[in-house]
Amino acid sequence: MAKNYVSNKDETVRMFKNDFMEALSKVHWTVPLFVYVPVVAYALYISLFKFNIQIGEVAVLFFGGLFFWTFSEYMLHKYLFHFPAKSEFGKKITFIFHGVHHDYPNDSKRLVMPPSASIPLAVIFFIIFRLVFGSVLVYPFFGGFIVGYLFYDITHYAIHHFNMHSKFWLAIKNHHMLHHYQDPKLGFGVSSPLWDKILGTAFEEKKQTN
Repeated sequence: MAKNYVSNKDETVRMFKNDFMEALSKVHWTVPLFVYVPVVAYALYISLFKFNIQIGEVAVLFFGGLFFWTFSEYMLHKYLFHFPAKSEFGKKITFIFHGVHHDYPNDSKRLVMPPSASIPLAVIFFIIFRLVFGSVLVYPFFGGFIVGYLFYDITHYAIHHFNMHSKFWLAIKNHHMLHHYQDPKLGFGVSSPLWDKILGTAFEEKKQTN
């Protein structure tokens, strides 16, 4: 595979002169779980016990939100994280968002999204979903969406730092590794290659590695 990185070690580069901003850009991989599992639990609790939504409807909305995350993950990765910035300022922003990960793909402190970025994004998505689903049905949908996000974040960390043995996880890992080391213009799905296959950005089967 081509050397499309600066370092494959668990190390990084400083992104901010300000110590506080630099600290906000790094996070342990378990932090999203502590932040968002209570959010999911609250969303499901009020759906079932405050708004008395039928459990079947909650399940449909929950899994709908989870499925919608897979599409959002693909779109964010392709169009936001890999935005083809032209200006120096734009290039700095895209580097902060995602470029640093491609230069230092095994930096364990920059493999999951820090709350300083994920919380504003979550709020934006919640507002959009509330406009679509209303003030009640938004909660099970948003809960599923957040579970999808957590699956993505933890999967991303695992791909880079866990040993994987099953065919399922190896296929997901190989898909992402090809994105890093062969062609960053393909393979935008991290937790699933589904949308890459649907939208024509998947790698050819013969190029998949074992």
